Amino acid sequence: MKVVIMAGGLGTRLRPLTHIIPKPLLPLGEQTILEITINKLKNHGFKEFILATNYKSDLFAAYLKDGSQLGVSITYSKEAKPLGTAGPLKLLASELNEPFIVINGDIITNLDFSKLYSTHISSKAKMTVVTKILQTPLQYGVITAEGDSVSAIEEKPNLKFEILAGIYVLSPEVLNIIPEGMYNMPQLIRDLISCGENVRKYVLEDYWLDVGQMESYEQAQKDVKEGII
Repeated sequence: MKVVIMAGGLGTRLRPLTHIIPKPLLPLGEQTILEITINKLKNHGFKEFILATNYKSDLFAAYLKDGSQLGVSITYSKEAKPLGTAGPLKLLASELNEPFIVINGDIITNLDFSKLYSTHISSKAKMTVVTKILQTPLQYGVITAEGDSVSAIEEKPNLKFEILAGIYVLSPEVLNIIPEGMYNMPQLIRDLISCGENVRKYVLEDYWLDVGQMESYEQAQKDVKEGII
């Protein structure tokens, strides 16, 4: 069971920190974001990792080496140019011959990865998309009206969104659909649906955080200190 970690992003929203260190190698407590992710996956039985890198790619191998210090195996794929969130998988087609997990390198979660994987296998899906339901408070009162007649008002309601959580399980046949060059996961999902393929969702109810900007990075540091992560 292999895991591909997408670690090629520039991390522009976390500058100036990412001028020196790529986002997945930023520290959270005594570990980096990437080490936390790898250890959580290892605890669910995943021990073969491929890091898809681009920006400051040499730093990943210099820091993590072959992964043996973490009790896993790590190999590296280096993009000559940015290929998006799905394009790097085309470079790995010869290495991915069974269902595999893909996770963005800036995601921290307590997801049960083994349950996710077994659910994908039993569903016979070509792709399983992990989603997360987020609630965002609206700063205004919302009215219900018929014409000019107001019938109700709801003060600052919460808006619910079901978002892509940056975690996927793919069956290897999907790699045939991915073209060479720049290509992103939303486009892959749309292309699979248009081909009539079985695309499933898996709703994540556990802790999840996208460490993509300074506010969420600070939240992650706090959550590590409090033992939430």
